[in-house]
Amino acid sequence: MIFENAVTFVHRILRDVIPQRSVVIDATMGNGWDTALMAGLVGEGGIVYGFDIQQVALEVTSTRISETSADVRLLLCSHEEMALHIEPEHHGKVCAVTFNLGYLPGGDKDVTTHAETTRRAIEAARTLLAPGGVITIVCYRHAEGQKELETIRSLLATWPQDATACTETMFLNQVGNPPVVFVVVARS
Repeated sequence: MIFENAVTFVHRILRDVIPQRSVVIDATMGNGWDTALMAGLVGEGGIVYGFDIQQVALEVTSTRISETSADVRLLLCSHEEMALHIEPEHHGKVCAVTFNLGYLPGGDKDVTTHAETTRRAIEAARTLLAPGGVITIVCYRHAEGQKELETIRSLLATWPQDATACTETMFLNQVGNPPVVFVVVARS
C-alpha cells in the first residue's frame, strides 16, 4: 500500500469501508474528487450527499459525477447543517463521512472552513453514522486550519473509547506544514 499524501491515505480508507449500495456523505465537496470516488464506490442503489457553501463547488462536482449511477445529492449549504438535510431514514445508517477542510483548491483562499462550524459538523456526523461507520478528516495547517486542527483534536479526545476509536496521522517527512488526518470509527 502506497500513500503519497493525506488524500490518497483517506481514499484508501474509503475504498476499504464503503460497500456498494450504501449511504455516504462528502461534507466538504470542493472540486468533487471525494464525491466522485464515493459515488463510484456506492454505485447504483447507493446515495451520496455532498455539501459545500460555494456554487462553483457544486458545478464542478456535478460535472465530475455526471457519469455515475449513484444517487448523488449536491447541497449548497454548510457542513454544519448536514443532519438537517440527510433523510431521516438514513440517520444512523451512514457508513462514511469525509471532510477535506480548508479552502477550495484554485478558489478564493478567504472562503474557508472554520473551527466552530467544523466542530458542529463533526458532532453531527457522529450522530449519523451506522455502527462500524467511519469519519475521515483532512485538516490543513494554514491559520484557520491550525485552529481547526486544535479544535478537532480536543473534541475527539473527549469522545468515549467504548463508542469510538479515534486516530491521528501525519506525514512527518512532508515539506512545509503537512496536513493531519483524523479517522473515527463508530464502535456502536
